[in-house]
Amino acid sequence: MVKQIDITKKKEQYLQFIDKCKTVVISSLDSDGNPFTSYAPYVQHDGKLYIYISIITDHYKFIEDNNLISIMMITDEQDSPNLFARERARFQCVAENVGNDGHEEIFAKFEKNHGTPMMGVLRGLDLSLFELTPKEGRYVVGFGQAFDIDLSGEKFEHVVVDKKDK
Repeated sequence: MVKQIDITKKKEQYLQFIDKCKTVVISSLDSDGNPFTSYAPYVQHDGKLYIYISIITDHYKFIEDNNLISIMMITDEQDSPNLFARERARFQCVAENVGNDGHEEIFAKFEKNHGTPMMGVLRGLDLSLFELTPKEGRYVVGFGQAFDIDLSGEKFEHVVVDKKDK
């Protein structure tokens, strides 16, 4: 008999997980169409994610040239009881460079999450704010525990695979 999953409990676990994550792994395409992996600190605001990255980084240009990216939040290895089933959430996103003007609420969240001194230094450099609009997502918290999601957790559907067809 298959153990029933408590969807409400898993949804709350997901919301706590993304709330404690401070960085996202970013998958973009380089100028030759090859995969490129990077990361950036982020904040959430009004159903979107925001990253603040430097114009001199590779991923800045790659995201500017192709705004469809994939992001992933993943638990630290040291905090995972099983490295084959690390807790993680991933999303397809559309990215848009929104510049730095008129986004004080977002920068206030960056200061709260990443420190006022650090943000003071970064705001004097060549960084720009990118807005990530999440599309489809998947949250995995263990074997047989994958969920199709949206960022807010409003959509939270257990993914069931029929193994008889394999």
